Amino acid sequence: MIRCVAIDDEPIALSIIKEHCRRYGNMELRCFSSPVAGMECVRATRPDIVFLDIEMNSHNGVALAREMPEETCIIFTTAYAQYALDGFNVDAVDFLHKPVFYPRFEHAVDKAMVLIEARAGKSMRRETITLKVEYKTVILPVDEIAYVEAMDNYVKVFRPGLSTVVSQITMKEMENMLPPERFARVHRSFIVSLDAIEKFSSRQIVLRGYGQGIPVGRTYADSMADRLNNLK
Repeated sequence: MIRCVAIDDEPIALSIIKEHCRRYGNMELRCFSSPVAGMECVRATRPDIVFLDIEMNSHNGVALAREMPEETCIIFTTAYAQYALDGFNVDAVDFLHKPVFYPRFEHAVDKAMVLIEARAGKSMRRETITLKVEYKTVILPVDEIAYVEAMDNYVKVFRPGLSTVVSQITMKEMENMLPPERFARVHRSFIVSLDAIEKFSSRQIVLRGYGQGIPVGRTYADSMADRLNNLK
């Protein structure tokens, strides 16, 4: 979950950020129209991202940004484009001009996520994947994924005990997102988690929690035999 705080003295601006966060998905947001209360929350909770208005009645957002925890990503929002340079001078991740439209918001959050993962010394690709599901962005931990099945121009991601996720993406794109040491393409229509394999033969694989076998394609059989035998 991405922990976020929005500080803006305009209720409408806060409601827009709130709706965009809901649409992006996997974001926990706390909104404050009071800069003082917002900064108290930031200091106490040290959120991942702060959406911060630059020009508020009682406070200047650039000055507040200098008091933020070093690891917090700051995304400025303002109706005044002339403040953009001031925002970048305090190492803001991005600058959003009001009214904030969703595509621009999504781009800013994507930039922040890259920085958050880099600061943590991790690669997002190795730990999570990001998929578009209808009009939302969904972040899935790879540990949850048992297998992926192709379905025309979509893929279905199966997660034991959790809902299936359907996304409009090609199988090749999906394969490139997943860590190759943990997942394998075993068929034109299937990718499996090596950790989820319960038993296997040259023709099919059975995963824990799934009774129905997954076929192994002939073009993948030799390479998969070597990998699967190493799991014994």
